[in-house]
Amino acid sequence: MLLIDDLLAGPVRGLMFVLRKVHEVVEQELDAEERGILSDLSALHCALDSGVITEADFEAREETLLNRLDSLRGNSHGAL
Repeated sequence: MLLIDDLLAGPVRGLMFVLRKVHEVVEQELDAEERGILSDLSALHCALDSGVITEADFEAREETLLNRLDSLRGNSHGAL
């Protein structure tokens, strides 16, 4: 009976393995994108501090980056 159970459960286990791997890859990509946005924010602050960009330019770019970050974090909480 155990052999039949293993044969019947095999496809489900295989599917679960694939879904876990897909989830891992998605999480890695989300983490990489989040790190990229945080790096861009850091560079933006440095540019403002060194006088390369104006306060108005900084605020516009910062808002865009923060919106992307909020969107990314919102989507990652809804993932598997």
